[in-house]
Amino acid sequence: MQHIDLGRAVIEPSKPVVAGSFATLTFTYTAGHPIDDTGYVKIVFRFASDFGTPQFHAPKLPDYCRVHTTGDCRIECRWDPKGHTRPWGRSIFLKVMGGFLDRGQKIIVVFGDTSAGSPGWQMQTFCEDTFEFKTLVDPIATYEFKELAASPVLCIMPDRPSRSVCIAPPQIRIGEGFAYHLKLEDRWGNPTAPPATCTHPGFHQAGIFRVTATDKATALPAVSNPIRVAGRTPQLKAYWADLHGQSEETIGTNSIDDYFKFARDYALVDVCGHQGNDFQVTDDFWKTINRTGKKFYQPNRFVTFPGYEWSGNTPLGGDRNVYFTSEGGRISRSCTDLLPGKTSIYEDSPTASLLFEKLRSGGGPRPFAFAHVGGRYADMRMHDPDIELAVEVHSAWGTFEWLVDEALSLGYRIGICANSDDHKGRPGASYPGAGKFGALGGLTCILAHKLDRKHVFQALASRHFYATTGHRCLVGLTVVTADKRQAMMGDVIDAGPGSPLLQVDFAGTGPVERVVVRNGRKTVKTLRPYGRKDLGRRIKILWSGAEVRGRARMVAWDGNLRVVGNRVLDATPINFRNASCPLEKTGEGEFAWKSVTTGGAAGMILTLENPREGWIHLQTAQRSIRLAVKSAGLDPQTWDCGGLFKKIEIHRLPDQAPVHDFSFELPLTGLGKGDNPIYICAVQEDGHMAWTSPVYLIRGTPKAKA
Repeated sequence: MQHIDLGRAVIEPSKPVVAGSFATLTFTYTAGHPIDDTGYVKIVFRFASDFGTPQFHAPKLPDYCRVHTTGDCRIECRWDPKGHTRPWGRSIFLKVMGGFLDRGQKIIVVFGDTSAGSPGWQMQTFCEDTFEFKTLVDPIATYEFKELAASPVLCIMPDRPSRSVCIAPPQIRIGEGFAYHLKLEDRWGNPTAPPATCTHPGFHQAGIFRVTATDKATALPAVSNPIRVAGRTPQLKAYWADLHGQSEETIGTNSIDDYFKFARDYALVDVCGHQGNDFQVTDDFWKTINRTGKKFYQPNRFVTFPGYEWSGNTPLGGDRNVYFTSEGGRISRSCTDLLPGKTSIYEDSPTASLLFEKLRSGGGPRPFAFAHVGGRYADMRMHDPDIELAVEVHSAWGTFEWLVDEALSLGYRIGICANSDDHKGRPGASYPGAGKFGALGGLTCILAHKLDRKHVFQALASRHFYATTGHRCLVGLTVVTADKRQAMMGDVIDAGPGSPLLQVDFAGTGPVERVVVRNGRKTVKTLRPYGRKDLGRRIKILWSGAEVRGRARMVAWDGNLRVVGNRVLDATPINFRNASCPLEKTGEGEFAWKSVTTGGAAGMILTLENPREGWIHLQTAQRSIRLAVKSAGLDPQTWDCGGLFKKIEIHRLPDQAPVHDFSFELPLTGLGKGDNPIYICAVQEDGHMAWTSPVYLIRGTPKAKA
């Protein structure tokens, strides 16, 4: 075989760059073998990277790239977000035209050229030791690209600290000292150093407490998650989990070892799983997943489950997260498209139904699965009650209550979980950054007897867990029947005679706005820790929803707001997590923003000088609204915007932020025949949400497919 010198490529300067910053970098390709007329150099980047999209035509705007050559030719440039094989889809094509590029001649790309006024090229918002400019060449002009033996790489480092996060144990005994952690993050959510371990002498009475701490070097304060203090250790303890994400061996960032280290040492979760897309998980990497999970598994400290994401197209079943209770399970893929030679020693499962059959009959460790919405959303008509334990209601992709509704409408007894599906090397603390992920990654709180695989799986199989949008609230849900039998979230119990009593205890990480009690898809009641007489000068404005269920779900809500006839004293943004796109004050009582949702909500809380005067003029990319301030009340006024539950809501809040902790009892009347899936959705003022797994109350003949 003829050897072709493909040339070499370098990046200057090669020193580390700060995540999310604007930089100027010079990429220089020097030809080895000449590149013929209409041949190419191609630079490709990972799918997950959220750097600014390179552009070649507006030298005053961000992300301008200037391209020139020392050859007797010209270079035609184009950007293609899917111009190469996954995971390296994000591509710049540099086409040689009107001549050729001879040996030793160069193509120079100045990423973020500032000479005409551009601020530079915005770097990706998350950290990576080996951010690669993978370079390929088509020297013969056959459109057959050959990869350089070595491509230039950069280190992406965190920015300076901008906030602190305090993580404490969710429960302790009275008088028991404990350790908590204080973590510094930059404006994009990257840890700037390993979390500091601090000690606390404990609390001397029962109740809900929080730790307030301040980092000495930066003076950044933080308040911990709620801590339940009790006289004795509870039978079921709360353990925080993120069971869903990927590393660079498939479509994520950084290595699988880095992945588990981050989850354990930086995100400080107790339970973690790795979920590479099946068609990218080679047989060798499947061995690595099992081996690495086993290495990191430490009973009573950190629980791992080996697994993969079955990634069939939605008509074939859609995304399913598959796990095994220990090493040695057999992977069964939706396809083998990106495997070497497209072959494997393991048998495929082209549909979710076949997957469930193979998992049931495969032998080896016990399998289990969750239904997921990612690039491909799960088709819930394909389901196995012994295998599929839960529906993932929230991840970095967005919020998907409709998937829960579908499962419950089909009569399934499922739990409700949330995970991150992190692609940025930050499982357990996955921020959306500036790219296609529209939400903070979720967490699942698992209520288990012990922190080991056996007991964590028992809790999952019993549906003893609840989902959050990434915050560490405490939720207790119990149903007591008229004859004094009790059931917790996930349990199945006969309703018996009379009306069962629902008991809810919620301890939030922010003020509680409302708790919605549901029976399947039906809202039973909405409860708040305040009433109409408590309402004041604060007006909450939210936009939410998605365009569609699939990949194109992101909704643009770019817009502005103007208050006329009143004065705005304060404006608090909700879910503005892209640090490049804050809520901006543009004038007296005027605001503008760029905002997206992918099923969840974003918005603001306005504090007005007068609770009754003036008008709110709201314009968004979806629709415009004019509302008299005096008409805003306790219940939201809603404007439908089409799509998948796209809407704008406006309602009034109390002057003083309500309590963080909220408990209530509610008689459950009007139960239907068969299964009644009773669960809650708790909403905080700051936009965070939590969902419990249902208690399945049976009245009469059971109807559930379980």
